[in-house]
Amino acid sequence: MSDRETILGKIRRSLAVDTNDVGRRAIVIARLEGTPRGIVPKRGQLPAEQRVSLFSKMAEKVSGSVGRVAKPEDVPRAVAEFLRENNLPAAIRTGGDPLLAGMPWDDTQVEVSHGPSDGGDPVGLSHAVAGVAETGTLVLTSGPDNPTTLNFLPETHIVVVAAEDIAGDYETVWDDLQKRHGKGHLPRTVNLVTGPSRSADIEQTLLLGAHGPRRLHIVVVG
Repeated sequence: MSDRETILGKIRRSLAVDTNDVGRRAIVIARLEGTPRGIVPKRGQLPAEQRVSLFSKMAEKVSGSVGRVAKPEDVPRAVAEFLRENNLPAAIRTGGDPLLAGMPWDDTQVEVSHGPSDGGDPVGLSHAVAGVAETGTLVLTSGPDNPTTLNFLPETHIVVVAAEDIAGDYETVWDDLQKRHGKGHLPRTVNLVTGPSRSADIEQTLLLGAHGPRRLHIVVVG
């Protein structure tokens, strides 16, 4: 008997359950297949434009910064301006995301490199599949289009999100992800990012960049 079976056996005995308990198994299957929804707060249940405003307000409340452009073609200029205003190098690293790749980066002086970060890149650029208005949270899925290393290794993280992809709540985002990828086929990692990395473990003093980027800038498109 493996260690796993030994541990599970002890748990079953303590709960007084049988491995062939048909009723218990049916409950588990129903739970997994039914995907019950959690509680949905009212705060994010707003018309589209108000959702974007709430998203921006909540993101800025947790030390993020937010800019807005009308169309994808405007993103490179907005990124270049952000880098210049914050005295950052005119260079970014991004994945193979089609939306980001199709933008006119040649119209700027920004140098674009591609692929996962090894920790030596000062600025990472990602495309979030969604935003959550109630908390100002970005939803980023893993894969070659948007490597997870870009979310955590560069000191500055710039994230592009479409205004139409900003939902009011988390439940709506999970529903959309399941529709997009199919139930049981979500990306390996779904990262929820709310503001730059922070910690107040030492003497209750807030420190940005403790476990990841110390600067988060969001560009809302549309």
